Amino acid sequence: MKSIKFRMIAIAACCAVMSGCKQETVDTTVLDEWQAGQTVSEAVVTAFGGLDACFAADPIPDRVWQRMQGKTYKENPYIGRDDLRHVRVLHWDYDNQMHVGEMICNAEIAGSVATIMRKLFDAKYPIQRMLLPDVYDADDELQMRDNNSSCFCYRAIAGTTKLSKHARGLAVDINTLYNPYYKDRDDGTRFIQPATAADYCDRTQDFPYKIDHDDLCFKLFTEAGFEWGGDWTSCKDFQHFEWIENE
Repeated sequence: MKSIKFRMIAIAACCAVMSGCKQETVDTTVLDEWQAGQTVSEAVVTAFGGLDACFAADPIPDRVWQRMQGKTYKENPYIGRDDLRHVRVLHWDYDNQMHVGEMICNAEIAGSVATIMRKLFDAKYPIQRMLLPDVYDADDELQMRDNNSSCFCYRAIAGTTKLSKHARGLAVDINTLYNPYYKDRDDGTRFIQPATAADYCDRTQDFPYKIDHDDLCFKLFTEAGFEWGGDWTSCKDFQHFEWIENE
């Protein structure tokens, strides 16, 4: 009886000590400010509000809009701030860590993109980085060499004056170094973007981040109404998922 009473007193004392201790505060700055490119722990995600709070498509914040000026966004008669959304997500890489990512997408597809990214996250699908192209001064070659995944950039299709669907935020590029664009010219030469990706044009080989018809990224985007540039015949764009618009 004395033994039981002693244990009860000890437990009560322990609880009293614990209740008097302050809970450790978790710093959520990296998510409060949505610092893309940073890694986060489960504790930070939980303190921020959980995974559901980390996947969203919202109007573009002022700080992001300011970063875009003169880089991914240029004054034009076709698309404005209200047509676009800031998509924030988390993504995994082969380092088995959660990374903070962001994209600017057309409002028409932003919700679908956020949903796809959540499904990829849940499957631990590897995406190396997801930064706004403004980090690279909107230089598409530079961001592709860095294997960056992105969407909106007001620019023309490479080698033409025709606006790309990226210029309207209606195309998403994933793991761009390992899933390059190429076109075989009439003179027998091959134009490749990024220029450092020649080894990854051979799709019979196995390598990290490769997108093909068995890939989850391919399945999710095409099921959601996108077409894959890897299926094109005049050229190949293995990184590219383009929204199919109703005529």
